[in-house]
Order: sequence, then C-alpha cells, then structure tokens
Amino acid sequence: MVIRRGDTGAAVAEVRARLAHLGLLQFSPTQNPTDSNANPDDVFDDDLDIAVRTFQQERGLTVDGIVGPQTFRRLDEARWQLGDRVLRFVPGHLMTGDDVAELQRRLNELGFNSGRADGFFGTNTDLALRELQRGVGLATDGICGPECFKAFDRLMRTVSGGNPERLREKVHMASLQTGIADKVVLIDPGNDLGENICQSVAERVEGRLAALGTQVLLTRSAQRAKAMDEAERADFANRTGADLVISIHVTQVESKVPAGAATFYFGAPDGGPHSANGRALAELIQEELCRRTFAIDCRTHPRTWDLLRLTRVPAVRVELGYLSNPMDAGRLSDVKMQDASAEAIATALKRFCAPR
Repeated sequence: MVIRRGDTGAAVAEVRARLAHLGLLQFSPTQNPTDSNANPDDVFDDDLDIAVRTFQQERGLTVDGIVGPQTFRRLDEARWQLGDRVLRFVPGHLMTGDDVAELQRRLNELGFNSGRADGFFGTNTDLALRELQRGVGLATDGICGPECFKAFDRLMRTVSGGNPERLREKVHMASLQTGIADKVVLIDPGNDLGENICQSVAERVEGRLAALGTQVLLTRSAQRAKAMDEAERADFANRTGADLVISIHVTQVESKVPAGAATFYFGAPDGGPHSANGRALAELIQEELCRRTFAIDCRTHPRTWDLLRLTRVPAVRVELGYLSNPMDAGRLSDVKMQDASAEAIATALKRFCAPR
C-alpha cells in the first residue's frame, strides 16, 4: 500500500488519525470545494503531507511525503508507549513498537543486554527480560506486564549514568580489529535505481576483498529471482553471520541540481541511540569515496531504515551519487570511477578492521 498527496479513502483517514494522536496535525483539513460529499478526513491534503514529512524526518526515514510500507509500519509502532500493553516474545510474529524500544533501552541501562534498541521483541530481549525477572524475584516467564513495570520504576530511580551499550560496542569493535582476512562481509547492491552500476561496484569490491582472504556474500545472488525487502536482507545478514554489511545505491530526484555522495548508518536523527561502530565505518567510507572519485561530500548521516536498524552488526548504506545530475551521472557510468568507488569501499573496510 502506497498513499500520497491527492489520494482519498479510509487508509488516508487512518494515517491522519495516527499523526493526530502523535500531535503532528494541528489544523483540520480543508473540505474539497469541488466535492460536497467528500469527507475531509479521507483527503491527503497539504496539511497531511507536511505532517507525514515531519514524522519521517523525526524518525530517520526518507522524507518524501509518501506513506509506503515502511512509513506506515513506523506509524503503527509509534502509537505504543511502555505500559500500554503486555509484551512478550512471539516466535514468527515479533511484537514491535516504541514500547518495545523503550523496554530495550531500560534493560540495557540496567546492564541486561537486550541488544540494539530496534523496537523488535526478539530472542535477545526475551533473554534480558528473563534475567531481570530472575534478579528481582519475579516469575521468569518472559512476560513484561504490570509487575515488570513496577520493578523498572523502582530500579530506574536507583541506577543512573554509564552507557553499557557503548561499552558493548567497544568490545565488539575490538573483535573486528583483527584484520580483514578473517571477516565475512555482506555486500548489498541496490536492485532498484542504477542496478547495473551498483552491481558493478559490488562485484569490484568483492574481487578486492576476496583477494585478501575475506569471505564476501552478495544479496543479489542470494535472493535469486525473488527481490528481498530491507527487513529480509537484514535477516539474511543476521542468519549468515556477517561481520559487516555494505549496501550500495545511487539515487535520483526531480531536480538536476543535487549532487554528491553520502553514507548512512543506524541512528536517531535527534542524537539518540545509534551505532557508534556503524558511524565510524560510514565516516571512513565517505572519506575514501570523496577523495578517490572527486564526488561532492554530502557527509554521513544517521537513519533508521530497516536494513540499518535490524542488522545486528555494523551496517552502512553508501549513496554513490545522483543519476538525475548530469555530472554525477557521467561519473557513475564511467568504469574508471566505478573502479575507484570499489577501491574506496574496500580500502575503508581494511582500515576499519586494521589491528590497533
């Protein structure tokens, strides 16, 4: 389901209601003067477009004003606050929401490792919750209900300071800094825009890393005829035991003016939870890429796209440039520049994993 400005119907009314619940809609929509029977709540008007874009900006999503599957899912997650419902691990149908993310943050702050606060109630969260229950004398059933909420209130008042998640990332970083030869790297060439360019760069990165003894996996070959969405690619990375994930893309917009390369890592735009290791890797790739390809430096940025959010190891998305910009398009189609892009990514990976 994809809805955008100008659309009408029950789905639009649902999006409007969820944004209003979050306080992002301050004005009532204007009745369409050409349709006396139209319900203004069912119209995707300018006010709703602004609210959608604001939500996307706050959540670290692509800001396009279009409510696609990822934006709609994040709207659904945003309606839950910790204490609104009972939480538990449900294999095959994981509970998701802001309440799950808050539970994970609290567990991590108390020293119970629930993994990244990604808002998905998985096995790590289940184990951390049971450990907490055992420690405070509750039934270790993995159910986060009223008794757990009370325990959190008691404990959070006595525990402050420290950053266990950051310490765990430092330990993980040390395990990665043993050279590139013993690593498993998953390369994810974009399969939408500039597919051939992304595949070409990905294969060139694969060749360089394989020559160093690195095991390289490509999502394009893994998916065969079936296209995987971001969540499925993240699951593939987690199941294959990848140490690092690099997603390679190009982009395109209506204007011919935007140009340059950018690299993204998991993180909240407001400076909240983020992957410190992912950020370090993104900065190395961005530095090498701009130096070797002469692309305009659009810097590194935090985002909460599913591939970055759900992958349990450092993951970055590299945007090589804009096909809509004539200069970038020429650079991206140049085989020498594709080779330079691959060299930049491979060099950054070697630097990231180099022993300290």
